[in-house]
Amino acid sequence: MKLILLGTAGYHPNERRHTSCAIIPEAGVMLDAGTAMFRAPKYLVTESLEIFLTHTHLDHIAGLTYLFNTLAQSRLTTVRVYAEQEKLRAVEEHLFSEHLFPKRPPYEAVPLPEAGEVKLAGGGRLTSFPLKHPGGALGFRLDWPGHSMAYVTDTSVDATAEYPQHIEGVHLLLHECFFGDEAAEWAQTTGHSHTTPVAQLARRMGVGQLVLIHLNPLSTADDPIGLDTARAIFPKTRLGEDGLEVEF
Repeated sequence: MKLILLGTAGYHPNERRHTSCAIIPEAGVMLDAGTAMFRAPKYLVTESLEIFLTHTHLDHIAGLTYLFNTLAQSRLTTVRVYAEQEKLRAVEEHLFSEHLFPKRPPYEAVPLPEAGEVKLAGGGRLTSFPLKHPGGALGFRLDWPGHSMAYVTDTSVDATAEYPQHIEGVHLLLHECFFGDEAAEWAQTTGHSHTTPVAQLARRMGVGQLVLIHLNPLSTADDPIGLDTARAIFPKTRLGEDGLEVEF
């Protein structure tokens, strides 16, 4: 199974990266809808698209306003947007306020169940779990027969984190790493993660591979977070890049 990273930056785009968005084309699944969503039509192969929002900070939902073009450039007939009920309401009332955007795109808003799972194409399922982040956020685990992955952004990794049990043993972990270790204190203050604890988490939970995402847009360097540090702890670590295709 293949996942494609459309956007790997947090907060705002830069010359190298757009904000959070990933797609699993064969399943018609999208994770977050940041500014990179304009790239989606190139990869869409299904007639339906299921978009799962971790939360509704603007860097994760701006791409919903691109849905008209996404529909026009693809074979899509159905789009469903999943999120917590209060987050869906915020999108409806604010992002698509007539004062901000002229017309609501044709999608179905679907509240994520508080407990349980969402069925995915190909016999898969998605389960969500809470993350600590200002305003609240969710992480996702996606499982198909023989394939599994987890998507964790935005949150801090520390001893009080309750989500690690949900990602144990996944073949692929996408995890935010907004800061390098030199900004560890600032990571905790802002509700984000830094390099060493993320790599330690991947090792501890026995994941197959780790891809670092939601990177700080203030840096366009080849290595903005200290990749060697992460690989010394968990060798199967890669830095997320827009357009990167990952098999899991």
